[in-house]
Amino acid sequence: MTGDVAPGEPFSAELLFTDGLPAMDDEVGYRGAAAAKAAGITYRQLDYWARTELVQPTVRGASGSGSQRLYGFRDILVLKLVKRLLDTGISLQQIRTAVDQLRAAGIRDLAGTTLMSDGASVYLCTSNDEVIDLVSRGQGVFGIAVGKVLREVESKLLEFEVEKPDAMDELAVRRAARSA
Repeated sequence: MTGDVAPGEPFSAELLFTDGLPAMDDEVGYRGAAAAKAAGITYRQLDYWARTELVQPTVRGASGSGSQRLYGFRDILVLKLVKRLLDTGISLQQIRTAVDQLRAAGIRDLAGTTLMSDGASVYLCTSNDEVIDLVSRGQGVFGIAVGKVLREVESKLLEFEVEKPDAMDELAVRRAARSA
């Protein structure tokens, strides 16, 4: 899989996060409430980011009223990184730009990557030398070690049940029971 994505294409966490991840089954996901809790965001933020295509669920998207989105591990990792960037004062517009740059860069192993920021822009550092260079130029104000965030998400998701995308959500079960 390549990291080449045309500008304006919806965000796909799968293109961004490929190697360096724990073995996770791409055929299962977590409901929105669990994804939001694991990422440390509100359900309202999760819904907004999905509707505005910042981070969309890759296991199962919403398909009408009452349907349940299912977020994969990689989706939740992206949600947590977006949350961390927001917490540091980076605007959502800058975060969108950073996500686009990450997509375009075709990063293969984010476990050893650090996201750095000067409060206005976000920089992707894939080596210690890049971090040192950025800090020595006086540009880096803070950094986010992606590998640490990856481990946090992994341990938090152990608390939640996974679902297969073909499993019916609660509303679909009720509808099927009524029509039978």
